[in-house]
Amino acid sequence: MSLLWESVQKNRLAAVALGGNRPSPEGDPAATLIAALRAISQEIGVIVSVSRFFRTPASPPGSGPDFVNAAALIATGLDAPALLAALHRIEARFGRARALRWGARTLDLDLLAQGDAVLPDPATEARWRTLPPARQREETPDRLILPHPRLQDRAFVLIPLAEIAPLWRHPVTGQTVAEMLEALPEADKAAICPI
Repeated sequence: MSLLWESVQKNRLAAVALGGNRPSPEGDPAATLIAALRAISQEIGVIVSVSRFFRTPASPPGSGPDFVNAAALIATGLDAPALLAALHRIEARFGRARALRWGARTLDLDLLAQGDAVLPDPATEARWRTLPPARQREETPDRLILPHPRLQDRAFVLIPLAEIAPLWRHPVTGQTVAEMLEALPEADKAAICPI
């Protein structure tokens, strides 16, 4: 059994989405993501794998500059709440302000999954995962939800994640990353291009 698979089974391997569309003190969004990966490796754990960087149109169209997105797998000894807190500290250091939900940002670090953990419980995870799109803009969870409740809906997350973890299986739905990506509309996927 590989070390990578053992780490996944023991919930020590975390999947993180990285993104940004505004300059930070480190420079443009691509430079910011590179600097954020350095910070993650210094403060959180070993970066096992990183996807290519992708250019993603802001949504809705015309709402801001294009995003740069990527995904990383990180081997860490931190539990999920401590890992999320560390990601938020790194975001803040790069000038992240949480003024507008899904608005422009210098850096966004989303904890997508940590092994096969389901937090806080399967019923709460399912409620947030199946929340209708109209309510997603209005409601925000008051606690960590894992896997990330919007994971299966976002081509800008699944395309990079499929490069580094196509066979990771959602612990509730049973779908792999590759299967979730295949289920998305072609138009959503076509808009995302490697840099």
